Amino acid sequence: MKVAVVGATGLVGSKMLQVLEERQFPVTRLIPVASERSVGKTIKFRGKRYKVVSMTDAIGKKPDVAIFSAGGTTSKEWAPRFAEAGATVIDNSSAWRMDPGKKLVVPEVNAHVLTPKDKIIANPNCSTIQMVVALKPLHDRYRIKRVVVSTYQSVTGTGVKAVNQLMNERKGKPGEKAYPYPIDLNLLPHIDIFLDNGYTREEMKMVHETKKIMGDDSIRVTATTVRVPVVGGHSESVNVEFERDFDLQELRQLLAGSPGVVVVDDPSRLKYPMPVDAHDKDDVFVGRLRRDESQANTLNMWIVSDNLRKGAATNAIQIAEYLLKQGILKLRRTKTQKTAVTV
Repeated sequence: MKVAVVGATGLVGSKMLQVLEERQFPVTRLIPVASERSVGKTIKFRGKRYKVVSMTDAIGKKPDVAIFSAGGTTSKEWAPRFAEAGATVIDNSSAWRMDPGKKLVVPEVNAHVLTPKDKIIANPNCSTIQMVVALKPLHDRYRIKRVVVSTYQSVTGTGVKAVNQLMNERKGKPGEKAYPYPIDLNLLPHIDIFLDNGYTREEMKMVHETKKIMGDDSIRVTATTVRVPVVGGHSESVNVEFERDFDLQELRQLLAGSPGVVVVDDPSRLKYPMPVDAHDKDDVFVGRLRRDESQANTLNMWIVSDNLRKGAATNAIQIAEYLLKQGILKLRRTKTQKTAVTV
């Protein structure tokens, strides 16, 4: 299995390499790919060092799967070229998510939609991923009518520049800024650009992506997304209105038995999900489960997950694992194994 990681030197790309190693994905030949300025550098994977190569060189090596985390513009240009060369592309950018010809996949929710014909597969927005993992079992049981979500998103969702801004401000040091205002000791109700309807693009991503992943355009979603001075882990306050009434204990047990979900919900012992506890974990943590006393058939919940892992890297690799399990991706048997790009 030849695996290309495009954007291998970035925050998410580095996390992808970590998750590939931890989950023992069968990488026979790793092809780390990055921009021209990073070509020739080396990265470490499974105790060996690998040279970073260019896009063109990577395509020439004919990877079986290419996991992209290099931004929408790069994905638009290069993902089709990798696909034409025979690779199955799993793309972490927003480039293909709402393309009607491309699948938008969270394995716990809708992996069944994937077929051998899907050569470019979209990885959803980080905040959408963790929300739909928790919503799917509830929708199947009670049917969701409407979702009101407010997010509390960490600076790693923006990238290294944002992390540096937070740390510099915390230390009182000058430096390059990712945001138009201070982020330390502050909140920014502004993620991505503002649109003509007054919502940000991040908010509308959650609206449209939720409907597509859940396969139900009747679900009404409204979102407010907020950047908070937390280094890692996104949190969400989610209000869900159902068509049918629910028993809270049954609902709690339903979530606890759902793949990818961990229920942390014991207010008497001050147990609830927090970003610090989700760090470097692949699960979606759910707590603060309680009825909305202002409206019938409505639940309040709190959802937390590591945005670099389940919100990006892990979800992409889980897609690859599903493709492998279903025989859509296939291991090739060879007489000799080569580590072509090791140094």
